[in-house]
Amino acid sequence: MEFSQILYAKENRVATVTLNRPEKLNAYSETMIHEILAALSDARDNDETRVVIITGAGRGFCSGGDISRDFQYPARYRGHRLESQLEMRENFHQLARFLWRFDKPVIAAVNGAAVAGGLTLALLCDFRIAAESARLGDTSLKFALMPDEGGAWFFPRFMGVEKALKMSLFSEVYPARQAKELGLVTEVVPDAELMTTARQWAERLADGPPIAIRITKRMMYKQQMMDLENALEDAALGTLVTNYCEDVKEGTAAFHEKRKPNFKGR
Repeated sequence: MEFSQILYAKENRVATVTLNRPEKLNAYSETMIHEILAALSDARDNDETRVVIITGAGRGFCSGGDISRDFQYPARYRGHRLESQLEMRENFHQLARFLWRFDKPVIAAVNGAAVAGGLTLALLCDFRIAAESARLGDTSLKFALMPDEGGAWFFPRFMGVEKALKMSLFSEVYPARQAKELGLVTEVVPDAELMTTARQWAERLADGPPIAIRITKRMMYKQQMMDLENALEDAALGTLVTNYCEDVKEGTAAFHEKRKPNFKGR
């Protein structure tokens, strides 16, 4: 695959997607969104890939949507009364849905600014490892815009409604350690250790049992919308897959033999 606005690499069962518009702090465009979707589709469909890292080139993770003076809606929407709605539905909203359904672990390695849609992108990942110099928040209202990439759904789930409203309505951007206290960040590390730490987390996850990891991830997300009875039934159905995998025999054997298991996803 050839890309113009992202970099995509795979090594040791870990795929890395790097947003690559550093001159615009990796503001997303239609092209970038569709390239991210193509890379994630490859990572989803390749059983050799077990974990994904998303990061940004240069000094920013993602500054949200491109609102520069040369930005225009794609020609197919231009002039349509619903052009903004159509553009969101067919671009970032597709990425949000894809990542929400993505069942392999995804780590955001947050370097620099992750604001507005960039913050939403980070929250769509399972873990957010932030460099100490990173800054996270919502600047949408500075431009009389709103958190239309899904932020109004995600922000309160991580911060609570009151703190999310304060962040968005006052256009607040927080340093990494404060963002961690607010629930937006999983771990904060020195800038020089960001990608090393993200790789360490990713490789540790890649060593785990891939089928059980994927099912556990999906269960935890979807069961947030279930009552206990349905959650327990969902878990019971999941055992019909996990309990009969060869990886269970391997994990049990490794435990008794006091060695590291070699999970093959079978």
